[in-house]
Amino acid sequence: MTYRVCFVCTGNICRSPMAESVLRARVAEAGLDGRVEVDSAGTGGWHEGDGADPRTVAVLVANGYGGEHTARQFRPSWFSRLDLVIALDAGHLTALRRLAPTARDAEKVRLLRSYDPAAGDDLDVPDPYYGGMDGFEECLEMVEAASEGLLAAIREDLEGRAA
Repeated sequence: MTYRVCFVCTGNICRSPMAESVLRARVAEAGLDGRVEVDSAGTGGWHEGDGADPRTVAVLVANGYGGEHTARQFRPSWFSRLDLVIALDAGHLTALRRLAPTARDAEKVRLLRSYDPAAGDDLDVPDPYYGGMDGFEECLEMVEAASEGLLAAIREDLEGRAA
């Protein structure tokens, strides 16, 4: 059975495609690419069909990640096929939990930085869209820092299913 993760930010052109690309690389490095499916979406549909922001792509490629992406809007019907829905900030967390058709679906929604023990109480990944390249680089650092803890949680869930 495939474990499915979807990252969600506002427009699906900056933070969530970055997180998708990083986790996809971590999953492949861990030899789990046949068992874990990773994608992303936005809470809104403003950029549906567009590629990732060129600054997102530049930062990803400069750090050895893939930059291919097509934006889409998150749909409540997806909850039934997803195991984990990862919000990039508290606003996304609230919006996604409101969209969840059931309480069980709402429990699938988590903040990305909650998987980074060094994050403390500041669990939002700031939106880099209106800033410069430094914001995109900072976003990648936050995503990478949380990706190891997220991968460990996914492994634990996979092991629990096998038991």
